[in-house]
Amino acid sequence: MTGNDKAKIASFLDLAGDYLDGGFKKPHQDCIFPDDFEIPVTNSEKKSEIDASDDSLEKIAGEIAGCTQCSLCETRTHTVPGEGVTSPLVMVIGEGPGEDEDLSGRPFVGRAGQLLDRMLDSKGKMGLSRKTNCYIANVLKCRPPGNRNPQMEEIISCIPFLVRQIKILRPKAILAAGNTAVKTLLDSTEGITRLRGKFTFFTGTSLMNSIFNIPLLPTFHPSALLRDESLKAPVWEDMKTLRSRLCELDGEFAKTMSDIPL
Repeated sequence: MTGNDKAKIASFLDLAGDYLDGGFKKPHQDCIFPDDFEIPVTNSEKKSEIDASDDSLEKIAGEIAGCTQCSLCETRTHTVPGEGVTSPLVMVIGEGPGEDEDLSGRPFVGRAGQLLDRMLDSKGKMGLSRKTNCYIANVLKCRPPGNRNPQMEEIISCIPFLVRQIKILRPKAILAAGNTAVKTLLDSTEGITRLRGKFTFFTGTSLMNSIFNIPLLPTFHPSALLRDESLKAPVWEDMKTLRSRLCELDGEFAKTMSDIPL
């Protein structure tokens, strides 16, 4: 590992600590780390890093099912790797499974998940569905007991699985739902209220050496809408922003939606 990679990880852990300790970014001293001895990377390995040709969603799901890297393996009923189409227009990423998801092994199937499906379709105005052009996943692949907030060691254990899924799926855009997903994917300590509704780019996380440049839109988690109906209006604005960007990114989608007014 290079000294620069170590510095990135240290920076991420500093941000994570700030997030868990009130959510405000604090000053931290820059540290200089030495390079480790590096094994040369072959061209074939570089290609694998970019196109994930030696990986698969099935392989990842199998590894998730047998994962014991954090204590969540002791309390889960089922792991929840994700589901949807394999060449998605949009990848929706939430926080983690709830009770219904833990029991079924499927993501977003409880009340919040049913609302997410309605948000994606929006009575045909959005034209999105996990059955046709979306993939649904979470940062965590196991349910935290009592649906508590994820702990940093759990996120660190799970994030490599998510990054590998993104490499394989290569979605045209990512819809990040809720604080945990947004802060993890963007290495940010800012809250969802400030970040939502504005596209940025997912370039990878500081925990993984990843190559990405995917448009990412933060929005509120569907469960937040169930608690506070006043959030429905800003989320609808976010969804309209998403549809507009998707029309720019995909000509076939633009043709499909051209005669459907918002």
